[in-house]
Amino acid sequence: MRISFLGAAKTVTGSCFYIETDNCSFLVDCGMFQGSNADEARNHDPFPFNPAELDFVILTHAHIDHSGRLPKLYVDGFQGQIYATKATSELCAIMLPDSGHIQEFENEWVNRKRERAGLPPVKPLYTIQDAIDCTKLFRSVRYYEEIRINDSIRVKFNDAGHLLGSSIVELWVRENGRETKLVFSGDLGNRNMPILRDPDIIESADYVFIESTYGNRNHIRTENKIDKFVEIIKTTKERGGNVIIPSFAVGRTQEIIYELFKQRGKYGEELSHLLDMPVYVDSPLAVSATEVFRNNLDCYDEEAREYIEKGDNPLDFPGLRFTRSADESKALNTSTESLIIISASGMCEAGRIKHHLKHNLWRKESSIVFVGYQAVGTLGRRLVDGAKKVRIFGEEINVDARVEILEGLSGHADQAGLISWLESFRQKPRNIFVVHGEEESMTEFGQLIAKELGIEPIIPEYGESFMVTAEGVSPADRKAERRERKERYGFKRLEIVHMLDKLKDELEEASAIIRDDLRTDKEDIELDKLLEKLLNFEKYIVEIIK
Repeated sequence: MRISFLGAAKTVTGSCFYIETDNCSFLVDCGMFQGSNADEARNHDPFPFNPAELDFVILTHAHIDHSGRLPKLYVDGFQGQIYATKATSELCAIMLPDSGHIQEFENEWVNRKRERAGLPPVKPLYTIQDAIDCTKLFRSVRYYEEIRINDSIRVKFNDAGHLLGSSIVELWVRENGRETKLVFSGDLGNRNMPILRDPDIIESADYVFIESTYGNRNHIRTENKIDKFVEIIKTTKERGGNVIIPSFAVGRTQEIIYELFKQRGKYGEELSHLLDMPVYVDSPLAVSATEVFRNNLDCYDEEAREYIEKGDNPLDFPGLRFTRSADESKALNTSTESLIIISASGMCEAGRIKHHLKHNLWRKESSIVFVGYQAVGTLGRRLVDGAKKVRIFGEEINVDARVEILEGLSGHADQAGLISWLESFRQKPRNIFVVHGEEESMTEFGQLIAKELGIEPIIPEYGESFMVTAEGVSPADRKAERRERKERYGFKRLEIVHMLDKLKDELEEASAIIRDDLRTDKEDIELDKLLEKLLNFEKYIVEIIK
């Protein structure tokens, strides 16, 4: 069989693996690229295959970086079945139309600019209706149910512990009288996380495709992260500020609600007056997703089930409020009491969270708490990297609020968790493909795999293909073909977009330095620092010209 890496290759987003066998072709995941403008531009690239000829799709979980291009696949002609767990299917039924709404909204903005420039309008990636129609292709399956898709392919979904319904996929492919087993980790969850079970152990595989989001670092210990979370809430309320939590509407938001539910019961009167801040979930999608969580109790871990058996609802507590309308959301920023506001999007690129950041980043008494991965190029990444100023809705905002990241609440396994999962295989894989990570993370994790398992893993390039058989793996394309494919995929245009984005960031930072110096009447305007910026500009411009 031939496997092509059409996403999550030396990047975290856009998961998409195209597999061609003797008698069929299919995808594992079809996710959206997120992050920088250059990354997001890839969503509009045509698929390097005919979607109408694709037989089926296997979906590991509902997060948009794994499912977000399914409606585009449908629009381009795909009519096969999409195999996913019941919870994943139900989450996609709300998440994909929400993504369609975003595509329509952003497309309107683009077309207004094009009209002013005298350019013809363009179509959105897909519409709300396209997404709704696409969900009719889903076929729900149960965990641990072995599905025979055709005479040569079997598949089984195991619990990945990352998101409600998330899966580690075991895939058996029979060719030329021999069977090869592939295992796709999907996104592996942390152990001992709220609500969900721990990731399942897989006994054997010929080839493993493993994520590496946190392949080069480890999370803080669970008890420390909760103590820190409580301390942030306590300190922020004492100062009269708000706790703003940018969170993915699906998965992370529900875990935060669960954690707040537990802490309120744990601390009793000692901190009850401090932890009894009103908690607002300000995201219509998160409200709908929470209902899906409440309707899929079979996915819960033992602790969450015990709460339910006692008559408690771990996704509800006094003081928890959900906002759906825009007016309700705006009212939060006029409140005089301290609030905990959980809002999407998790990387601060869109949604109501940007309004809450605009009203709170400049307030020294407020706290911004990140609880998930922040992709390169996003507003969230700039904040966790220590930006002193950011631009939101065209306005420059000082970052005076306390900014914290609680990595222990991440839905992704850390380096120790990833290597432990690989070491749990009773039979060592023939080889391992490292995917779904930034290049530095993938490289370091690959080195650890080589050291601990004695396997030299493969870190594929975007668009690269490999021939995979029961005997071994080999590159399926020559260097010249890869170079031609890069041209076809528009790599040069994407590189220019990426460099211009960096240039924009450098210019804004240099401008901020000069303005600060002028405001404070400094005689020394840090000429050396500005000269360094200008030299960087020169380098970027030379790269673009080349």
